Amino acid sequence: MGLLFLQGAALGFSAAASPGPFQAYLMSQALQLGWRRAWPAAFAPLLSDGPIIALVALVLMQAPAGLLRALQLAGGAFLLYLAYGAVKRLRAVAPTPASAQQGVLKAALANVLSPGPWIFWSTVGGPILARAWAISPGHSALFLLGFYAVMVGVLLGIIGLFAASTRMGPAFTRALGALSALALAGFGLYQIVAGLSGL
Repeated sequence: MGLLFLQGAALGFSAAASPGPFQAYLMSQALQLGWRRAWPAAFAPLLSDGPIIALVALVLMQAPAGLLRALQLAGGAFLLYLAYGAVKRLRAVAPTPASAQQGVLKAALANVLSPGPWIFWSTVGGPILARAWAISPGHSALFLLGFYAVMVGVLLGIIGLFAASTRMGPAFTRALGALSALALAGFGLYQIVAGLSGL
């Protein structure tokens, strides 16, 4: 059982530390809102991954290949929308902070529309979870506990680091904000191109 927990923890660390659209969004939130308002967004995978896991288990394995491409296109468009919002807030004289609830919902939507979680749960996490469930529900719960405890912890650390960088001055903060907006736009364009090229 301990091995399943460690396996989940290692995969959770890898998922959180790998650069991606969700991480870029969290960095953008941390720079704009500060760590107190941005931290709730780190828990968004707890909201969005449940439906993903269920759909992977019940539908995605038998779904047409075009479903993942459609997710890529929708996710790419949403990331471009988030990038546009980040640039707009950079240009504002006095940006209006979003509520923590809005941040969590946008983060959850960004996660659902990103192909990463779908690919992970259909190729890596899903089979491990299924094998653990075959042993006992407790084994699968330990795997999920290890995965999400470490992943959320690393995401909180990322938010804390980027929020702390605001002490470097407004010019540095704006540069990082522009970089995170550029990353969001880059990931969005990549997903759209990848989705279109597969059609």
